[in-house]
Amino acid sequence: MALTDFEASAVFSDLEKQVLRYATALTRTPVVVPDALFESLKQNFNERQLVELTSAIAWENYRAGFNHALGIESEDFSRGACCVLPERQEA
Repeated sequence: MALTDFEASAVFSDLEKQVLRYATALTRTPVVVPDALFESLKQNFNERQLVELTSAIAWENYRAGFNHALGIESEDFSRGACCVLPERQEA
């Protein structure tokens, strides 16, 4: 799957890879977004777009945590598909 190794994938544009880096940074604990990454995003998105992008990523992280805490499982709408988690990096 291209998403699990998006950095090396030719499937994603440079901008899409920036967004995926941002989503990954916002998903990690603690949240640390490198200044250089945020500056590169500001070259491609205006302030309103960055707020919307950040909100969408944060909302999905909220939903994932909420569902996990309450044991809410998939309803099999995507039977046969999978969403592979990013590989963990050692601290």
